[in-house]
Amino acid sequence: MLVAGDVVTDVVARHRGPLAPGTDTAAAILLVPGGAGANVACWAAHHGCPRVRLLGRVGADTAAWHERELIASGVLPRLVVDPCAPTGTVVALVDDAAAAERTFLTDSGASLRLEPGDWSDGLLDGVARLHLSGYLLFSRPGRAFVAVAVAAARARGVPVSLDPASAGFLASLGVDRFLALTEGVDVLLPSRDEACLLTGLSDPADAAAELSRRFPLVVVKHGRDGALVARSGAVCARVRGRPAVPLDTTGAGDAFTGAFLAALLGGAGPEAAAVDGCGAGALAVTRVGGRPPRRTP
Repeated sequence: MLVAGDVVTDVVARHRGPLAPGTDTAAAILLVPGGAGANVACWAAHHGCPRVRLLGRVGADTAAWHERELIASGVLPRLVVDPCAPTGTVVALVDDAAAAERTFLTDSGASLRLEPGDWSDGLLDGVARLHLSGYLLFSRPGRAFVAVAVAAARARGVPVSLDPASAGFLASLGVDRFLALTEGVDVLLPSRDEACLLTGLSDPADAAAELSRRFPLVVVKHGRDGALVARSGAVCARVRGRPAVPLDTTGAGDAFTGAFLAALLGGAGPEAAAVDGCGAGALAVTRVGGRPPRRTP
């Protein structure tokens, strides 16, 4: 599997209760590798997907560190070092007193500067699926990159999946524009909020069904409530979530996506793959940061 998307540095600040404007709020702060694309790749490798490759852009400031972290997670990185921009940074404010809900402050840096010149059709050699982080759609070079990558994948018969990534950025991009840019995607993996935003429907099941009229397979991630699988205009499976005590919900959706795609490539059907996805999401929220635990030799 080839994943193309964002690689960023996450600064996770876990605080209890509301922030105190104008003064100090005690927090536990941790610096960890992240990025939706990179997280998906790591979770796919963690769930047994062989030869997971990642294409992304980073700054010279942390390129070596990110490469080491990806390799340690079983991912084969191809990181383009941006000559002008630093690695993207996301500050995740996690409220320990509110089900570990998080708020992101995002400086995309080099991560959204992936461009058509970074693509080579040879990247698809031996690849059974191309997965794209939706964050790529939120910059002009990223949108051009997606068009080139999807066209190359379709020419080779390689299926393409995409995770919309951010309801906030998606709203700014516009629904019609997003749908036009994702022509040719065969698996869409939105969150509940993203699915509802894309359809204008308030019920996630209705939204999943509506989206599946445009995309062959839609899997709506529903957090602790599990996931919905839809095809041909109807929900065909409802998968229950796994109970977990959340510590940090950062990257839970990425964990679902990585595990789901790994299972799908391993021959599982969409419902069974969604069960694996829910398990990965439940594990992810018990950890700080968006990456899976390291496998011991």
